[in-house]
Amino acid sequence: MSNDLPDLRTMRERMLAGQPYVTDSEIAAMTAAAQQRMAAYNACDPTDAVGRRGLLEELLGEVGEEVEVRSPVYVDHGDRISIGPRTFVNFGLTALDVAPITIGADVQIGPHVQLLTPTHPLDAQQRKDKWESAAPITIGDNVWLGGGVIVCPGVTIGDNTVVGAGAVVVSDLPAGVLAVGQPAKVIRHL
Repeated sequence: MSNDLPDLRTMRERMLAGQPYVTDSEIAAMTAAAQQRMAAYNACDPTDAVGRRGLLEELLGEVGEEVEVRSPVYVDHGDRISIGPRTFVNFGLTALDVAPITIGADVQIGPHVQLLTPTHPLDAQQRKDKWESAAPITIGDNVWLGGGVIVCPGVTIGDNTVVGAGAVVVSDLPAGVLAVGQPAKVIRHL
């Protein structure tokens, strides 16, 4: 990695600031704790609404009222994810929250959607040395992500947008559009 990066921060502080970092023992411990919370949530009886809600609040950073997240769900840390009220998340969400993931109100997320904030260097040696960074993802209000959608690091999806099943979103989408394809392209305004 470049020598001009400050060495004054811990790797955790670098990660939280969106700077390149290498996973160290502190980050590994954070991830392990999150994996335990995630396993507890995924193992919870789906008919135990109160218990599931409590475990979801322990797993994620913020959870609005009337949020439903069906198991299984997969996260890196969990506490960097915020979900607005009345949002529905179907089975198999993968939300790699090295950077913050913000999901608005009244969002519909189909099965097996991936929200991926981590990025890795193009430089082969930096990748071999395990450097990575991340960029936040923001999903606006009343968005519908169809089954199997992949949202890449740094993407913002505007309010009232629909992303068709299987799309790969590599750049921002404006409000009120339908986007499909790999990479996702706007095909019409809604």
